[in-house]
Amino acid sequence: MTTAELPQTQPVRKKAFGLPVDTILLVTIGGLLAFGLMMVYSSTFDWSYRLHGDPSTIFLRQIRWLALGLVLMILTARLPYPWWRRLAVLMMVGVIGALGLVLLFGSETFNAQRSFINGSVQPSELAKLVTIIYLAVWLDSKGEKIREMGYGFVPFGVIVGVVAGLILLQPDLSAAATIVLVATLMFFISGADLLQMGAVTAIGAASALVVVQLSATGRQRLADYLLGMQDITQASWHVQQAAIAFVNGGVFGRGLGESHQKFGFLPTPHTDSIFAIIGEELGLIGCLFVVGLFVTLVWRGFKIAAQAKDPLGAILAAGLTCWVGLEALINIAVMVGAMPFAGNTLPFISYGGSSLVVTLMAMGILLSISRREATETIPRKTRNTGVLREQLAGRGRTYRPRAAAENASFDLSRRYGRGRVSRPGRRQ
Repeated sequence: MTTAELPQTQPVRKKAFGLPVDTILLVTIGGLLAFGLMMVYSSTFDWSYRLHGDPSTIFLRQIRWLALGLVLMILTARLPYPWWRRLAVLMMVGVIGALGLVLLFGSETFNAQRSFINGSVQPSELAKLVTIIYLAVWLDSKGEKIREMGYGFVPFGVIVGVVAGLILLQPDLSAAATIVLVATLMFFISGADLLQMGAVTAIGAASALVVVQLSATGRQRLADYLLGMQDITQASWHVQQAAIAFVNGGVFGRGLGESHQKFGFLPTPHTDSIFAIIGEELGLIGCLFVVGLFVTLVWRGFKIAAQAKDPLGAILAAGLTCWVGLEALINIAVMVGAMPFAGNTLPFISYGGSSLVVTLMAMGILLSISRREATETIPRKTRNTGVLREQLAGRGRTYRPRAAAENASFDLSRRYGRGRVSRPGRRQ
């Protein structure tokens, strides 16, 4: 038997440019940030001039938040992600405290009490990240016990319900819905069975219906959406103005900085409506470019989850990826009239300090999970497993691909007999 026929390992290949993290993800983040800065200036220079007498004041404020976010992203990327086990409980307690304090002492904006320092700091944005970290640690610690009602479903509902409930009191329907949706996806990825997922979906749908019916804003948004689906001229003012922006932009757009809708027609053009401004100024081509960047980010995020070294990294990477992808999907869907209006910003691109800083921290954690050291090894497939099986059988031994099985911490298939991911009608 030659050495070429034995299971071997090889050093992990260095990432492109010699970086130990996922380079494609890093470049994608850089592209989104650069595009975001360009659109923030384009959508705020007039407002900034009227408010401060300088067209770049608001843009420079975004630059400062970006600098802080990049520093935190570098720190979280260098911090080994298993450390979040030690910090998860403390962070969750702190976030719940902040969500309670904002209800008592927060700044009121648009009939909602969601932030401190005149809208600059929103605890609900940090709550999204902290909830993902806490759930990843909690779900990993439970393992297969999450299939038991007392260990999985009930505590999961309490954790998510407390956070989402405090956010609903602000009120912030979109942030609460985002947390519930991301948490549900993490619960499924961690191994919840079909019965549990059905219960979570039913309870979530019933709760959403009750919240919408009790909220005047929710009822109005739902009514506007249903009318808009039948006739765009009966949709809300926001959706109508976004549609005008897209039509004006056409395929190639009016040109950077040339939007008309941002001058008093389209509400919040620098935050919730920035995708409509992209459509008007850069046209269909600009919109597809942004969508392509987000698709690339989601692809790399799930690839990092699939190649994670342990279940904690896998669940955490999947949760962070679902969150950013879902935020982008909801924002874009609202602007094209495919969903009822929600206040989700477009990650990396919309103006806003809290959203930008927290999202960059999340990307730092994702980059940390993607890190590989030069001394690490990955399994290499044998060249002729049939010959190897025969030779080992002659010696009274059995061939087993142990190296691959031991390194498959988050196998999305059943190639190595794993049952971590949920499958309909199966229980372990």
